[in-house]
Amino acid sequence: MFMLVCGAVFFPGLFLISRKLLQSSFKSWNDADVVVVSQRLMSSTYAILATIVGIIVASSSNDVMSERHRLTNGFVWFGAPYKAFDIYAMYLSNYHSQKVKGHEAYREHSILTVKLFLLHYPLLVVHHIALLTVFTPITLFLRTGLGGDFFIGCFFMAEFSTPFVSLGKVLIQLGLEDSWLHTVNSVVALLSFFTCRILVFPYMYWVYSQQYHIPFHKVPFHLQLHCNLANLSLLAPQVYWFVLLCRKAYRLHLRPTARSKSQPAHNNGYKSD
Repeated sequence: MFMLVCGAVFFPGLFLISRKLLQSSFKSWNDADVVVVSQRLMSSTYAILATIVGIIVASSSNDVMSERHRLTNGFVWFGAPYKAFDIYAMYLSNYHSQKVKGHEAYREHSILTVKLFLLHYPLLVVHHIALLTVFTPITLFLRTGLGGDFFIGCFFMAEFSTPFVSLGKVLIQLGLEDSWLHTVNSVVALLSFFTCRILVFPYMYWVYSQQYHIPFHKVPFHLQLHCNLANLSLLAPQVYWFVLLCRKAYRLHLRPTARSKSQPAHNNGYKSD
C-alpha cells in the first residue's frame, strides 16, 4: 500500500508542478500548450520507469512461468494511480485544446465535455480502465502459486515507445511538425512501437518455446485459452494504434511539399499508455 500512496502523490504532483513551471517559463503558451505538454511529460516519466523495471524483471527471470521478482507487484501498485489520473489528464488536454479552437461546447466543464471526450477516445479510455481493473488485480491477487513475472516485465517494456510518441505530439503541438527532429523522432517512434508493442508478443511465445522445447507454432496449443485470448485482446489495440501512427507519419512526411503552411499548431491526437 505504501507504493500505492507514493504513486497517488507522485503522478498528480508531477502533472501539477509541470503545469506551474511551464506557465511561468513560457508566457506565450496558452492553457492547451501547457496541459498537453504536462500530460505528455507525466506519461513519458511513467513509461521510462516502467521500461527500466521491465528490463530488470524480464532479464532476471530464469524460468518464465514460475519465477517472481520483488519489483513487479511494487511497481504495479505504484503505477495504478497513474492509469487512473492519466484519464483525467487526457480529458483536460482534450478540453483545453478544443476550447482554444473556439468550440462552443467547451466554454466550461460539463457532462457534455466529458461525454465528447469519451466519444472521441473510447478505445484509449477503455484500454486504461482495462489495465486498471483487469491487469492490475490479476497481477496482484490472482497469481497464487504462479509467477510469470517475465511476461509482466515484457508488458512493462512495451512502454518504451511512449516517450517518442509523446515527443511527436508535443512537437506537433508546438508547430514543429516540419522539423528534422520530428522526422527522426517519427521513425524512432514507429520502430520502437512496432518492436515493443507488437513483436513483443511473438517474442514471449518464442521464449516460452525455447524453455520448454516446444515448436514455436505449437505454443498457443500448450497455453490455456484465456492466456491466448488475453494476449490477443492486448495486441489488437496496439496494431490499430500502429496503423494510425503510420497513417499520420505518411500524411506529415510523405504528402506534397507544397502543402499550406497555415496549418494550426494545435493537434491533440492521442496514442496510448
